[in-house]
Amino acid sequence: MASPDPTVSTGDIARLGRVGRAAVSNWRRRHDDFPAPVAGTASNPRFALTEVEEWLRRNGKQYQLSLADRAWQRVQSGGEDLLVPARLAAAGALLLARKDPEAVALLPVAAEPTEPELERLLGELADSHSPAAAFEDLCARHRRRPGDPSDQLAAAMARIALPAGGSVFDPACGTGTLLLGAGARNAYGQEVDPVAAAIAAARVLLAGGGGEGSPVAVGDALRADAFPRREFDAVLCAPPVTDRAWPHEELAGDPRFAHGLPPRTEPELAWVQHALAHVRPGGRAVLRLPAAVAGRRPGRRIRANLLRAGALRAVLTVEDEAESRPADLWVLRRPAPGDPPPSVVLLARTDADGAAELWESFAEGRAVAGRAQAVPVVDMLDDDVDVSPERHLPRRAAADAGRAFTELRRRGPDGLPALRVSGDHAVRSGPTIGELARTGLLTVRHAPRDALTAGMGELPVLTVVDLANGTVPSGRTAPGPGMVRIRPRDVVGAAMGRARVADRAAVLGPGLTVYRMDPGQIDPEYLAGILRSTPAPAGGGSSRYGQRVRVPLLPIAEQRAHGAAFRGLLDAADAARAAADHAEALLRLGGEGLVEGWLRPE
Repeated sequence: MASPDPTVSTGDIARLGRVGRAAVSNWRRRHDDFPAPVAGTASNPRFALTEVEEWLRRNGKQYQLSLADRAWQRVQSGGEDLLVPARLAAAGALLLARKDPEAVALLPVAAEPTEPELERLLGELADSHSPAAAFEDLCARHRRRPGDPSDQLAAAMARIALPAGGSVFDPACGTGTLLLGAGARNAYGQEVDPVAAAIAAARVLLAGGGGEGSPVAVGDALRADAFPRREFDAVLCAPPVTDRAWPHEELAGDPRFAHGLPPRTEPELAWVQHALAHVRPGGRAVLRLPAAVAGRRPGRRIRANLLRAGALRAVLTVEDEAESRPADLWVLRRPAPGDPPPSVVLLARTDADGAAELWESFAEGRAVAGRAQAVPVVDMLDDDVDVSPERHLPRRAAADAGRAFTELRRRGPDGLPALRVSGDHAVRSGPTIGELARTGLLTVRHAPRDALTAGMGELPVLTVVDLANGTVPSGRTAPGPGMVRIRPRDVVGAAMGRARVADRAAVLGPGLTVYRMDPGQIDPEYLAGILRSTPAPAGGGSSRYGQRVRVPLLPIAEQRAHGAAFRGLLDAADAARAAADHAEALLRLGGEGLVEGWLRPE
């Protein structure tokens, strides 16, 4: 039951007064008579709505509180955020009863009773708009759960999956954002949270969707599939990404996992196969997944099987303003009997609005360019089976990057290598360092963690700091078992893309890796430049991430020319860093002398 005294947050007050949050903070600080918080926390205080309205009137502040505002404040009243979803579900049930009393029986769980004032406000809101519009207004004010897609992303996913309409299923539907984005006329879902399931079901039913029975079932779809053997025209899903306790062993042999049982650390690939099991042959599944799923090593076998079967059709890295970080859209198609497997997969970086247009161009056979590329399946079936766009696409448009580099070089120091912007280029590929090591073209050794006696002995030790600054080995150690020796012309690398060619013998310090090769086949400066200039994989970086770096095997003369250019850029950066350190020391020491009197102006 909601409290009779609605409360508002500072954000609500800002909306009421048509000002920014900073203005509300100023009011609280400058006006002693501003209402004191009545609930919430120090970082998220809540204020009595009646007291705030009185203060705004008393101080001549214009404000507007709509009927929807009053209804929402009633839903939030009391300030207990954990209770808001249940109150919102109850409001949905009440509004559904106004539209179709018999449909209330289709809700997956019984709703809580609502207090009379909220019932009155919801009735007026439904009369002035409609029950469906009234509930969508309230749902739009509800804070999205972590992982829920934005409305823009939901619309793009629906457009890709259902170009001609049809039935849609979301096996982890939350409050129904993807079901509503798909039109919700023939929409079904499953959700483990009963309250979220009730909100989703109310939204679908108010929008005129659903069929026999409830459109949304309660339960964990991996553990207890509520729609076994049922197929839909499309599946849309943004599965939970924090469930590392999914029943991996219990599901061994489950027919849904036609492409292989996912490792325990890859629950997202279980959701991918669950989605494919519920889409009709020829239908599409579109899932929003963390970027790391495209490249994590434990999932490579299943990614390879999806590629060979022709099920994985696109991976689109979407930069969405509503998201804290980019995520990937996986577009999958369940092959129909007799379909030949496609030879290319679309990889792209785009925004939410452009994702659907890009897919449509690719699906219709039109050329894609720029931040998109149709990558041959055979190029991805290597040791890593990395299907991330970051792995296969240029990091930025060549023309823009070329202009930026030209301007930086114009204002940069003397002695930079002579480089020109090429108008025709292609993304280069090649074997990974791990593959080169297995063929014997180079050896890779990592520094042992506990093999050195730091600070004692006569042997020089190259440290991570030495590598970063380009200085001589500064550590010392005594001879001992397990230590790794560096020779001149070895390449030494560390996490975060630091790498240099060694110019003297030393012992490899902790956190470093040494790469040794035949300089007649792989130029050391070329390899060091590639290690410095290749980003760590999406799955995260470590001191061993260099194993996955690809080395295009150019003719040795071209390698040496590139290596000289890489070294020239590094030398220029080292010189600039040394000049900056010199200037900082000069500033500090000169200021000290002027203050203490041992320096005077001439």
